[in-house]
Amino acid sequence: MSYRLREDSDTVLLEPSSPGATASVIWMHGLGASGHDFVPIVPQLDLPPELGVRFVFPHAPVRPVTLNQGFRMRAWYDIRQLAASAIEDDAGIAASSERIGSLIRRETEQGIATDRIVLAGFSQGGALALHAGTRFPKPLAGILALSTYLPLRDRLAAEGGEANRHTPILMCHGRSDAVLTIQIGRYARDLLLGQGYAVDWREYDMAHEVCDAEIGDIGQWLRSRL
Repeated sequence: MSYRLREDSDTVLLEPSSPGATASVIWMHGLGASGHDFVPIVPQLDLPPELGVRFVFPHAPVRPVTLNQGFRMRAWYDIRQLAASAIEDDAGIAASSERIGSLIRRETEQGIATDRIVLAGFSQGGALALHAGTRFPKPLAGILALSTYLPLRDRLAAEGGEANRHTPILMCHGRSDAVLTIQIGRYARDLLLGQGYAVDWREYDMAHEVCDAEIGDIGQWLRSRL
């Protein structure tokens, strides 16, 4: 599939050259990166042209991040600590989740049904994909969560909606991840499974990154969902 790249102040867009878009992937980057981060991966997914997939890569806002000594960088929400007991930035998570909801609505206004939209993300972006996707009030095509964790996990039982209770979730994680350890990812997987979510879990011999085998699995999963 070939694409045309467009960009505005908020997002990087890859539009399918032909035919027009009939599905969308909204893909959030990790802490300190930008919407450009995962653009080079798209051709490697080897998606057939007939799927008509538009890729939407939003930029997170620039904000001070407590974990990084208050340095200003692109972040979906503040992170104070990586410890399980750390106080989380619920207001920042809610604001970014609402922005993702707005991006979904923008896609539907262009004729893409919500069940043809995948939410995807890496690291902090993956955490946001899990948070927003499990709470979105209409069925999505899938949730792709890479090298990540589940934020505000204690609220999921009360806040998670039924619309995406059975939506396929692909979680991928590196066994050598020193930023967000494999145990953190497995804990998120087990919590989601325990509440009835449809999680497909994959592990790879990699660190906090993506690898060729993972990209191949993501492409296959997207083809099955779209």
